[in-house]
Amino acid sequence: MLQRLTSVILTTLVLTLWSSAAMAQAPFYAGKTITIIAGTKAGDVYDTYARLFAEYLPKYIPGNPNIIVQNMPGAGSMIAANHLYSVASPDGLTIGAIFPALYFDQIVGRKEVQYDWAKFIWIGSPVTSNHLLYMRADTPYKTIDDVMKTSTPPKCGASGTSSTGYYVPKLLDEVVGTKFDVVLGYQAGQDIDLAVERGELACRAFTVTAFFAREPFISWRKNNFVRVLVQTGHKRDARLPDTPTIYELMDQFKTSSAGRSLTTLVLAGGQFGRPYVLPPKTPADRVKIIREAFEKVLADESVIAAGKKRKLEFDPTSAEDLEKLANEVMSQPPEIVAKMKQLLGK
Repeated sequence: MLQRLTSVILTTLVLTLWSSAAMAQAPFYAGKTITIIAGTKAGDVYDTYARLFAEYLPKYIPGNPNIIVQNMPGAGSMIAANHLYSVASPDGLTIGAIFPALYFDQIVGRKEVQYDWAKFIWIGSPVTSNHLLYMRADTPYKTIDDVMKTSTPPKCGASGTSSTGYYVPKLLDEVVGTKFDVVLGYQAGQDIDLAVERGELACRAFTVTAFFAREPFISWRKNNFVRVLVQTGHKRDARLPDTPTIYELMDQFKTSSAGRSLTTLVLAGGQFGRPYVLPPKTPADRVKIIREAFEKVLADESVIAAGKKRKLEFDPTSAEDLEKLANEVMSQPPEIVAKMKQLLGK
């Protein structure tokens, strides 16, 4: 009897130890779900990139977790950024796809900001983003010169002060001398485009990628519904050979050195591209797993092919480069911060 009892105890102990060892060896992400919070509505290009990552990231994450996309639009993706920073658990199960210029709002001290831009944990960006400003073709504003001379500023729409729709026209006002009337409060880019179609607005600034990636812009270009008045970037995009860059305009209108410094700070958002981040204090081992998976996805030829079918571009920026850039933009001299506040109406 004693021998049988001893045998049962030993067997139970061995099974317990084996089970514990098996659990210890199981990947953290096995059986779990990762949520990508996209700070835009479904159908936006940010959302399209996020859904591409949701489809392909599990292949490169040990444990092959399920990945879902949760849309959290509003305030130029500030709602999503605040949630990621202040609400989401830093357990490696929540990733943010947020707007690249949210650092604006922190620099100028907006009370709604609940994040510290430099303390996000950077995963990477699939693409750098130059921007453009389109104008309805049936308006009298055929060139930037027309916007400078007008007595009735054209109305452009924006979702928030950190969105391209706000800061590109405001920057042009500051460094070139245009006159734009920026209307805030739209929840997402699609809402702005609908307002343009209805004639409530005349213009919008946003990424070159989106302009060539989806409707309604494909049809708009075919029907000559809009024209592009300006683009960012130091060189003209090959698809916009007749559209001047903001740097060409600054040369033409002899922008001051302070204005050029402000332009560098503002357009750093284009270098952030479409950034993916984790909450602060996410465990280092999980950060490493997600970063490596992100890099592998962006090097996967099948992903690149799938992206091209969805008219997505790829020009990746590493986590290390984004982290360095974040520290740089958050370490600006007082005079540039003052100009930024003036630009954003603070």
